[in-house]
Amino acid sequence: MSGAAVVRRPPHADVLTVASVPAGHVYVQHLSNPVARDRVRRLPDPRPCTAPSDQSVWWPPAMLDPAWVAGNHRSFDVFHIHFGFDAQPVDDLRALVAMLDATGTPLVQTVHDLRNPHHARRAEHDRQLDVLIPAAAELITLTRGAADEIARRWGRDATVLPHPHVVDLAAVDAPRAPRDGRVVGIHLKSLRTNTDPLPVVETVAAAVADLDGVALRVDVHHDVMDPAGERHDPEVASRLRRAERRGLLRLEVHDFFPDAALFAYLRDEIDVSVLPYRFGTHSGWLEACHDLGTTVVAPDCGYYREQRPCLSYGNDETAGLDAASLADAVAQACRSTPPQRPGQGRRTAERVALAHAHDRIYSRALERVRG
Repeated sequence: MSGAAVVRRPPHADVLTVASVPAGHVYVQHLSNPVARDRVRRLPDPRPCTAPSDQSVWWPPAMLDPAWVAGNHRSFDVFHIHFGFDAQPVDDLRALVAMLDATGTPLVQTVHDLRNPHHARRAEHDRQLDVLIPAAAELITLTRGAADEIARRWGRDATVLPHPHVVDLAAVDAPRAPRDGRVVGIHLKSLRTNTDPLPVVETVAAAVADLDGVALRVDVHHDVMDPAGERHDPEVASRLRRAERRGLLRLEVHDFFPDAALFAYLRDEIDVSVLPYRFGTHSGWLEACHDLGTTVVAPDCGYYREQRPCLSYGNDETAGLDAASLADAVAQACRSTPPQRPGQGRRTAERVALAHAHDRIYSRALERVRG
């Protein structure tokens, strides 16, 4: 790095300060050591200028502004990108990388998404990764398949580390509610770009109709169903209502679930969660299901199958939905015993290991900068 000649403050032996983008995301919060003093300290997210003063928010990430790095680089040792860069123009990311280089600040990136679930086309995200991945001193990703793709596309090695728990450790062992029969859930949220909901919903509805003691529940946000909603889709709304009237599914329309409500839904209200995605890479939703003992039926795009144990069906943006494989996976999920939960002890041990691994990665990144 050309910025390696810049004199930086030496990190204190007992503290390694990281500017994580964003520090407030649950993934990042669950990288710290939960049982012992952690040498790594993460800066809090600077408040975006558009954020209400009474809310803790991180969007848009102020740390991605090269001017913020220029003004604050002496207050941290390592710059670590997770999320939030997908809305940044490529030229702005180039300016960010140049500023990190000029200030002698090592970049670490966790590659969560190799195919952005919010982008209809992959080209923009690919260009963003083309800036960040070659510039990073260290790369992390969540699965071996993603690491292999990174090696093929950029010739870079990425350390594979598992996704930390999503559910709070204190709640990981909360018992599931007893229930007669089984409920298959499809949560459409606000119709994220990588979701093509109707083929999945209608296939699962037909499959469930042939299974004794199994019901289908479909959740969707108000903004999809309400004509005045920002994400209103009249065809989706009409066909979901029609299926509800025919008794093919139970439709629940509501706003965004806070964490406690989401975890209660996954743990106590459904047994199987079908992910209706056409593209993507990894999933925090899948990880929450793993915490809570909810069976996951995931598409074969991306690396969901490698992230945690789940059943798989054919669905991607090129070939489309393999309806037969989805019906088979749902039937198998409803016949199978619930997956074993990791439990608080295993999740705690995993998180301690993650904290140590990140400490080592940050130390290596600093050594690379110093030459």
